[in-house]
Amino acid sequence: MRKTVIFIADSLDNAHKFQQVLSGLDVDVAAGSSVQFKKLLSQHPSYDLVIYEARADALATLSQVESVLLEDGSASLLVIVNETQLPEFRLPVQVKSDFVVHGAGSEECAARIRQLLWPGNESTSTDFVTVDNMTINLATYQVTVGGEPLDFTYLEYALLAFLVTHPGRTYSRDALLRRVWGFDYYGGSRTVDVHVRRVRAKLGPELSQHLETVRGVGYLWSA
Repeated sequence: MRKTVIFIADSLDNAHKFQQVLSGLDVDVAAGSSVQFKKLLSQHPSYDLVIYEARADALATLSQVESVLLEDGSASLLVIVNETQLPEFRLPVQVKSDFVVHGAGSEECAARIRQLLWPGNESTSTDFVTVDNMTINLATYQVTVGGEPLDFTYLEYALLAFLVTHPGRTYSRDALLRRVWGFDYYGGSRTVDVHVRRVRAKLGPELSQHLETVRGVGYLWSA
């Protein structure tokens, strides 16, 4: 499945290198400087990886970057650091993360990106996700159960597809609003509850058991 990468760098050398590296992967890229970080996240809420260049005092902002990713729930982080920063560098531990040293070769950078986006050599070309007798076609936005198509609205489909492709992790209603509805949606979190009820009703009693409510927190899809 095609992924979305947010690339943040203030130096042209890293920008040029990673532009070439990312062009060879199955990803969509949104790039900008550190001052554009939050704007890029708001414009691309369904991001899967942030590549962040930590230069000068940027190490001090890593905790803020980690907090944003942790709140959104599932995106990974690749940090670019200078070799001189290594003695004080601490890799974020609350989100899936890795780092490369400034000046690392393109092959190493690509390998670390692939490991974060497709761990275990996950295929980048598959567009199908299967759970029990349900199949989700991520390319055509269609869902079938037992070979029969289900009639989902786009947002019902998007909510289901997001949770199914991020199993075993609890998402708050606010996080789901950002990841599925987008940052420019101003409705209340009750919208998520309404859509969850509709998705469960259409899935039926057996499949809907996977869509669990975590009291006081939000929802998760259990594998």
